[in-house]
Amino acid sequence: MAYSQNIRAKACIAAALFSLACPAIAQETQNTPPPPAPAQTPPCDTPEHKQFNFWLGTWDVTPAGRDAPSATNILTSEHLGCVVSEDYTTKGGYTGMSMSFYDAARKVWHQTWIGRDGGALFIEGGLNDKGEMVLGDKGMAHKAKDAPISRVTWTPNADGSVRQHWQSSQDDGTTWTTVFDGLYTKKMDTKAKTR
Repeated sequence: MAYSQNIRAKACIAAALFSLACPAIAQETQNTPPPPAPAQTPPCDTPEHKQFNFWLGTWDVTPAGRDAPSATNILTSEHLGCVVSEDYTTKGGYTGMSMSFYDAARKVWHQTWIGRDGGALFIEGGLNDKGEMVLGDKGMAHKAKDAPISRVTWTPNADGSVRQHWQSSQDDGTTWTTVFDGLYTKKMDTKAKTR
């Protein structure tokens, strides 16, 4: 009988200790933070998506043959680096904007431009072996058969400026005429915005 009581006493003590320990164990489990999720690289954080970053910034735009800027152009990186957004304003009041992006599935850069005059431009291409961004609309499905074709080349210069040369051809690219030739010079104390 004494032996049985001794066993029961030990069992009761063990049960009491367990009931005291269980809330502490549960509390400790609740206070332990979950393991951190593995870091994920944003989908547009690739060298290809950054190829047009040389155009980011706030720029004075001076047409070839002129001594003073005639426009301001603001280029920003948007949506975690997936879009290069352009906001263009001339001193004469003309405005326009574009959206440029790298289409990873097709491995091509695309730009859509629209100005306040309703003029739209849809061009595609990529970097050439000189590091210039060259986008054009030759062969694109939206082009009417006899419509002129456009080619726009952005050249990053050693001094940090950028030349934009827009050309048009009436003979499917055999000869070209200049539509616009401008030098982009960074405004002082400005930084490209990224969001």
